[in-house]
Amino acid sequence: MPPRSPRRTAAPLLPLAPVPLAELLRRVRDVLHLAFDDAYWVTAEIAEITLPRFGAGHCYLSLTDPAPGPGGTELRTQVRATIWRSRYELLGPHFEEQTGQSLQAGLRVLARCQVRFHEQYGLSFDVIALDASYTVGDLARQRLETIAKLQERDLLERNKRLALPLAPQRLAVVSSATAAGWQDFVRQLEEAPYAFEVALFPAQMQGQDAPASILAALDLIRRQRADFDAVIIIRGGGSRTDLLCFDDFGLAAAVGAFPLPVLTGIGHDRDEAVVDLTAHTALKTPTAVAIFLVERLARLDAAFDGYGVRIHELMLQQLAQYGAGLERLGRQLVQASQGRLASEQNALRQRLRRATEAPREALLRETRQLTAQRHQLQRAARRAVEGQRRYLRHLGRELLRRCRRQHQRRREALLRQRYELELAAVRATARHALALSAATTRHAALDPVPLAQRGYLHADSLQPLTPATPAGTVLVLQLPAGPLPVQVINPAAPRLPF
Repeated sequence: MPPRSPRRTAAPLLPLAPVPLAELLRRVRDVLHLAFDDAYWVTAEIAEITLPRFGAGHCYLSLTDPAPGPGGTELRTQVRATIWRSRYELLGPHFEEQTGQSLQAGLRVLARCQVRFHEQYGLSFDVIALDASYTVGDLARQRLETIAKLQERDLLERNKRLALPLAPQRLAVVSSATAAGWQDFVRQLEEAPYAFEVALFPAQMQGQDAPASILAALDLIRRQRADFDAVIIIRGGGSRTDLLCFDDFGLAAAVGAFPLPVLTGIGHDRDEAVVDLTAHTALKTPTAVAIFLVERLARLDAAFDGYGVRIHELMLQQLAQYGAGLERLGRQLVQASQGRLASEQNALRQRLRRATEAPREALLRETRQLTAQRHQLQRAARRAVEGQRRYLRHLGRELLRRCRRQHQRRREALLRQRYELELAAVRATARHALALSAATTRHAALDPVPLAQRGYLHADSLQPLTPATPAGTVLVLQLPAGPLPVQVINPAAPRLPF
């Protein structure tokens, strides 16, 4: 390691005289003007852009470019740029005509710039020219890179390998609800003699937000894919700028990997979008898609008609062949049936002869058996009648004996009941006689005539006579000469000996 050099002793600095800010900024302007007196071609990416409003004003941009940083990281340098109105009125239309799109964020551009410094507005880039061929080449490169990535992932042919139904009538359409292409598509289908079920999934079909909007509509269709036969992506005509959203890698990959066949009609006349390359079938316009679907059904209808005619012809041929075969079989059947009928008639006559002989023999046997059984039944009936007679006489004697015993028991019970009744009647008569005698004695003792002869009076009243009996109570006195009504005046007076 070389030896360190001795540290130099710095000479003391004299304080500088203060400089006005305007003077300092003029010096900076002069230095930059001398150092960057010419214009430079610069490659950069537009990070932000503010276009003139209402066709007037200046265009303001923010240009950026990645640069390697320490440790392998990426740093993005950024500077503000301006296209003054007088130049933008020439550069803007020329750039759009050459590239097919207007200036917008995300584009790589080759711009001729002048470095300017203004004491009031600071450092800025003045864009004085744009090389449109550089941007066209960059867009082509991006398109080729997108197609290459899709090819590596087998997304260019995956959707094409799906089988498109012979009669796709349940259609999921991704389009703008206000687009003229959507109206033309629906009108073309309504004029066809076939029934289509069309469901619209609205989406934004141009601009930077178009890919995300279309992807959202495709996600909705994916959830309901069992209800549809195919997906249609259509839009009306437009400039090349309007079709750039259909070169998006994410949108093209989603179309290529979609589980249903995707048909496109995005309104281009010359170039194909990347989405057209990954779709199952790419057509020019929405009307062309509708005509394709109608013609597909028409071809299927014509094929069915042809099959029907061919089936009718084959049916007539088969009917003629089967008719001839049936006639031949009919003749054979008649001959065979006649021979079979003759043989069956002979066999039937033989069976009839055998059938008449066997019943006669059986009838004779049954007659002899019936005669023998009749004699046996007569003898058995006489024996049974005699036995029943003996049994009935025995039952009669037994019944008579039982009736006598029952009559004797009933007679004894009746005599016993008669004796008990007579005894009870005598006892009841004696009791009633005693009661009558006692009642007669009491009645004679209470007779008013004898009581009056003995000096007593008998009083009758409707209520008992007590010291609490109210004055005015009516009494009947039984006198020997007859009853005498009286009235109580003072119940509390001394009682008379009545």
